[in-house]
Amino acid sequence: MNNVYGYVRVSTREQNEDRQMIAMKEQSVPAKNLYVDKQSGKDFERPQYQRMVRKLKKDDLLYIKSIDRLGRNYGEILEQWRILTKEKGIDIVVLDMPLLDTRRGRDLMGTFLSDVVLQVLSFVAENERTSIRQRQAEGIAAAKAKGTRFGRPPKPLPANYHSAYRRWKAGVITGTQAAKECGMALSTFRYRAEGYDSAAPP
Repeated sequence: MNNVYGYVRVSTREQNEDRQMIAMKEQSVPAKNLYVDKQSGKDFERPQYQRMVRKLKKDDLLYIKSIDRLGRNYGEILEQWRILTKEKGIDIVVLDMPLLDTRRGRDLMGTFLSDVVLQVLSFVAENERTSIRQRQAEGIAAAKAKGTRFGRPPKPLPANYHSAYRRWKAGVITGTQAAKECGMALSTFRYRAEGYDSAAPP
């Protein structure tokens, strides 16, 4: 008897997979055949996905809620689809896109339509991911231009830092000695020293 599987993916542990799980339950996917990854879709190196693929046999049926739950990398989605449908010989149903149901239209036209729809959707999924990254980068650049600082604020410098810094700059003591006097790691001392001249008291 052929097995029915369901694959669910959310990008982070904070995201909720309930909507996808409800969809799988509506398709009567057995709980033991449900595989859930809480991981980015940038590639297919996901533990539960890999476990599921190893279990899939010819003529098994796999449900996914939407194509971007499978992945977000255009080239890799197409490659995985080929592996699953051609090499593994399984059927795939994308619930949010009825045209992507390999059980239907097994003739040449049906296969052609599925391939075209898959390529378009995969491209859209990756393009959206690229756009999100670009918007994030632009937002961060704009915030930095306004003087917004990211990350934790640096710790205040120790009271004797200025003295140690001046003697280090003058070659009186080494960087290691200066860092030790200030109770700092050498790398931290050197990092805080960058640009210190312009902000240091005379």
